Parts: sequence; structure tokens; C-alpha cells
Amino acid sequence: MEPVLIVLVVLVVVAFIALIKTIQVIPQASAAIVERFGRYTRTLNAGLNIVVPFIDRVRNRIDLREQVVPFPPQPVITQDNLVVNIDTVIYYQVTDARAATYEVASYIQAIEQLTVTTLRNIIGSMDLESTLTSREVINAGLRGVLDEATGKWGIRVNRVELKAIEPPTSIQDSMEKQMRAERDKRAAILTAEGNRQSQILRAEGEKQAEVLKAEGEAQAAVLRADGEAAAIRTVFEAIHQGDADQKLLAYQYLQTLPELAKGDANKLWIIPSEVGDALKGLGGAFTGLTGNGGGANGSAMAAPSAPPAAPPAATQVPIDPSAGPRPLDTDTKGSTRPRIDPLREYRKPDAE
Repeated sequence: MEPVLIVLVVLVVVAFIALIKTIQVIPQASAAIVERFGRYTRTLNAGLNIVVPFIDRVRNRIDLREQVVPFPPQPVITQDNLVVNIDTVIYYQVTDARAATYEVASYIQAIEQLTVTTLRNIIGSMDLESTLTSREVINAGLRGVLDEATGKWGIRVNRVELKAIEPPTSIQDSMEKQMRAERDKRAAILTAEGNRQSQILRAEGEKQAEVLKAEGEAQAAVLRADGEAAAIRTVFEAIHQGDADQKLLAYQYLQTLPELAKGDANKLWIIPSEVGDALKGLGGAFTGLTGNGGGANGSAMAAPSAPPAAPPAATQVPIDPSAGPRPLDTDTKGSTRPRIDPLREYRKPDAE
């Protein structure tokens, strides 16, 4: 009984192992390569799969998800003979498990070496400044070359990124100085532009203020002139409506003369010739009052006499205020009146 029991136990174990090898469960986003007697048979997809035990062999399982592989910094020489260290990151995805297994021994290592050689070719044709400012161009060039080379391996390169570009320390110091100088230059230019704009705006404001001030003064002058013209017109109309005679005008002249002599700075003032003509009529009026004042009624005024003859040519005689009143002159008709020259200079005594 013991040999039979042992055989049964062995058969159960073998059946269990065969069952395990027959059923293959592949997870999602994965694939497995099946070989029969060392030859590729088929690719197992995600889910439950049945294989022939002890004949079919699952070689390896491949992840079909997008993979991210960072590569260590690689020294690269630019066109202007400067060594820079560049870190790259590759985003790839396996699209054909069979090609990724049989077309290349290690697709990770192959992608890394291909990236390094392609990067050196691209950077070698560019100077340092172009290298630092043309990352998109470098990425596009790397992706094109890698995608073309890895297509037959069943791999698709989705993206290539330059993680860091590190120039030598001396070059970094020079670049920092250059950038600092550029920033100082831009700051000076912006300051100058700001000052220029502020001066322009200030000048425009002052110009507008002067224009508005001039316009206001012009309008004020026009209004003043209109007011003076209206006042003169009103006075002129009032005089004509009142029918003013020569005596009234002469009286107005006499009232105006003291105003002309006011002020300490008035040393010399000239009486117009028209004043003499006006005072002639006023003198005649005074003569009539003095000659006929003793009449019966005592309040009747004598009729104005005929205009006197033209006086002789006037001479300019300075008047001394301390000399007292001047003697009265007698006209051709015997009446006495002050002597008035048409034109004379009155010199006001200096203030003590």
C-alpha cells in the first residue's frame, strides 16, 4: 500500500503543478511572451490565459504603461568649445512586446546611449547661448531621432526633456555679470524714459495752463472793454439828452484837475488846450454873475455875453504856490478873470 500511496501523492502534486502552469493570469496594461520549445509562439494579453504546461514557457512580462527614465548628466561640447553638463528625461511606452523582447537586448540601455549620441550631435552644432535658449528645438530634435530609431524596437518615445543645462563655473559668473549689466541698462533706460515722459507731460500741462490763462485774460479784457464802452455810451447819451452847455463841461474839467495832481510821484502835469477853451465860457459865466448881481431881484443871472476873442499865444509860466494868488487880467470888454493859458506846465512843489 505504501508504494501505491506514494505514487498517488506524486501524481496529485504533478497535476497541481501542471494546473498552475496551465493557467496564466496577466494583469492590466501588461503583456507576456510565450515560447514553445524556445520559439516565439504568441503574446499573452491581460486576463486569464491557458498554455500547455511543460511545453509552453512564459519568458517575461512587459509593462505597457508609459515609463519615465532619467539619465545622469552627460558632458557635451558646444560649437564654441565649451563643456556643458545636460540632464535628460525620456518618456517612452512599449507598443509591441514581441519587438521589445527580440529586436533589442536591453531597450533601456539602447535608449540611453542613443539619447547621449544624438544630444552631442545637436549641441555640437550650437553655441552656448543658443543651447541655453533653444530647449524646445533640442527636445524636438531628440524626439525625432529617438522615435525613428526606436520604432523598430516596438517602443514609442513620447517626450524628451532637458532637465538641466549647467555651463562651467567661470561661464556662469560671466553670464551673471552680463545679465546684471543688461538689467542695469534696462533700468537706466526705463528711468530716462520715465523722466522724459514726466517732463513732456509737465510741459504740456504748463502750456495748457498758459493757454487757458491767456484765453481768460483775453475774455476778461473783452468784457472790461465792453463794460467801459457801455459806460461811455451811457454817459455820452446822458450828456446829449441833458443838453449840457460849455459851463457844465468847464466845471467838470475843474473838478478833474485835482485828481491829476494827486500822488507824490507827480512832478509835472500838462493841461490840455481844450481846458482853456472850456474855461473861457466858465469865466464869462462868473463875470455875468459878478456884474449883474446887484439887480432888483438879486437872483437873476445875466445873459451870457458873446464869446471873447481868441487870446494871444500862451506862454508856459511856472506857478509858484508860495507866491500867493496871481493878479487878475482884464479882457477886452473890461471884465476881470483869472489868466488861463491853453497849454501850461504845472510843477508841483517837492514834498518836504
